[in-house]
Amino acid sequence: MPIRARSIATRLAAATCVAAAAACADQTSTAPEPAAPSAPLLATRDVAYTTLDVTGALLTSPQGINARGDVTGFYLGIDNVVHGFVWSGGVVTSFDVPGAAGTQARGIGPSGEIVGSYWRPGEPGVAAHGFRRSAAGDITTFDNPGHLYTIAQRVLPDGTILGCRHDNDTMASMVGVTYAPEGVSEIGAFASMNNGATPDGRRVVGLYTNMMTNRGEAYIIDDGVFTSYMVPTSIMTAAWDVNPRGDVAGVYRNASGFHGFVLSGDAVTTFDFPGATATRVFGINAAGAVVGTYVAAGKTHGFVAR
Repeated sequence: MPIRARSIATRLAAATCVAAAAACADQTSTAPEPAAPSAPLLATRDVAYTTLDVTGALLTSPQGINARGDVTGFYLGIDNVVHGFVWSGGVVTSFDVPGAAGTQARGIGPSGEIVGSYWRPGEPGVAAHGFRRSAAGDITTFDNPGHLYTIAQRVLPDGTILGCRHDNDTMASMVGVTYAPEGVSEIGAFASMNNGATPDGRRVVGLYTNMMTNRGEAYIIDDGVFTSYMVPTSIMTAAWDVNPRGDVAGVYRNASGFHGFVLSGDAVTTFDFPGATATRVFGINAAGAVVGTYVAAGKTHGFVAR
């Protein structure tokens, strides 16, 4: 059954996970005290942009890219349903979790394994359950024990999955989670989501709501040390992925709107698709290629930038 337009808009907006602080938020949150990193240099470099749209889609949102250049994400079809897709060698393959009312693919591993989230018919707008799709196309589903909902965001070469779990909201009950072979671990940051990690797990990146500053901020966890991060001049920053070299990719917002960024060491490269009114970066691979979305003439398109 097609999802109602309002429900789809709610889910697609939630996919950005840029949370605002709730008026009733718990001020005793266990979020670590953020450190203050040195301000890096903002720079715009020559970038080759390529639009990546699923044919006939009303909206296309690439979310992840692996080392060989395969891209995964989701799109809104003319059937008014959200579907997952994988783009490989110029060929787009659409897929859905069996029985799902909507499927959002988010991360892709080096061998083509994909993780993401889906929701069932009749579930509320905050509902999400995790799935894993093998390179052969077989799909298995999972949920975080003891909680209602799970978002699977990235998958590492050893099968570790990063994301978040939550219950009936995406604020007080949402925390970043890592599903590793040795077990499940969570971070203490409020309204957080683990969005990526280096293959050795020593650097983890994501987003959370900083209740002291009342804004959405990125975080970088290096060897267990939590550091809040904001792109200079931004009023919101979200880290969405990190590559094996440790380069962090994401989205920030300033007075002129939404932009993509990559943080390499202390240097920030910004991304703005030519002629777009908004640009967002969601994924990065080992070679530094990024994927994301841009808005032009009121429509959201996907892109690859190299």
